[in-house]
Amino acid sequence: MKYRLLGRSGLKVSVMTMGTMTFGKKEPGAPIGSTDLKSASRQIDLCLDHGVNLFDTANIYQQGNSEAIMGEAIADGRRQRMLIASKARFPVGSGPNDQGLSRHHIIAQCEASLKRLRTDYIDLYQCHEWDGQTPLEETMEALDTLVRQGKVRYIGCSNYSGWHMMKALAIADARHAQRFVSQQIHYTLHTRDAEYELVPIGLDQGLGILVWSPIAGGLLSGKYRRDAQKPEGARHQSVQKEPPVRDWEKLYDIVDVIVSVAEARGVSGAQVALAWLLGRPGVTSVIIGGRNEAQFEDNLAAVNLDLTEDERARLDAVSQPPLLYPYWHQSFTAADRLGPADLALHAPYLEKKG
Repeated sequence: MKYRLLGRSGLKVSVMTMGTMTFGKKEPGAPIGSTDLKSASRQIDLCLDHGVNLFDTANIYQQGNSEAIMGEAIADGRRQRMLIASKARFPVGSGPNDQGLSRHHIIAQCEASLKRLRTDYIDLYQCHEWDGQTPLEETMEALDTLVRQGKVRYIGCSNYSGWHMMKALAIADARHAQRFVSQQIHYTLHTRDAEYELVPIGLDQGLGILVWSPIAGGLLSGKYRRDAQKPEGARHQSVQKEPPVRDWEKLYDIVDVIVSVAEARGVSGAQVALAWLLGRPGVTSVIIGGRNEAQFEDNLAAVNLDLTEDERARLDAVSQPPLLYPYWHQSFTAADRLGPADLALHAPYLEKKG
């Protein structure tokens, strides 16, 4: 296993994070997995044995059952080998204050998560989504309070836009409060929107990047091919929402290159997609999930897959998105004054111009 510092902190995390969304099943027909306690314990042991030290969950995963199963699974002493990340923001009930990022909701949900996880502290506590109705000053103060109380050690955000994140950091800095050390985002060969602002902000502001659904819910695994029958039981047989696919032909073009590289190297398509991400600027760790141990074993093997420059160039070229405004204008008129964070986005386009 390899380890990287989590943003502008001294905390080292494994480049692979175990996702636990599949732990537990509250209601019949739930869309994501149904891993019971016994299977969850085996999967946690497998990841620990491979050197994984970061484990990601959330208060809404299976209506709290994911946290509860993790808490029971690690009650025998595994906790000391683990960094636990959890989140709050989404509805946990029907009451008017059962969602959002108010002081009331954040503190109540953190305490509920601590009970389910059977631990005294959460290593990384994350705002799961933006809340445009709660003043950011209130949110950041509540998170700062949790850190000062020892209930949380680091804080992060997830699914924020660039301006959301910069405003939150500015408020924290102005008040000498705890600032985010990480952002958990969606970022894949298929969905590279994060490169416009989120990746440059991460580099500029010292925010680690944790990637959720790094193989796009299986779309980049190589199982989904042009004109091929979809795998039985596959998630994407239903209506596609996360991530949205706006151009299926473009997606299949990307998958074709992934499969070509994978076949030449004798590895799975998922490993190629994960290895590509681990080589991208600013990426700290990718969050892997699975319904069984074989899926985890396959994903974990990506740590040792070093793509060649030619393989990376092919993957980059087939997946590169167009420059949006104001970036295309910067490319034409500001190329001589771009900084390192700017070049995380601009460099490939400038090379094409040259």
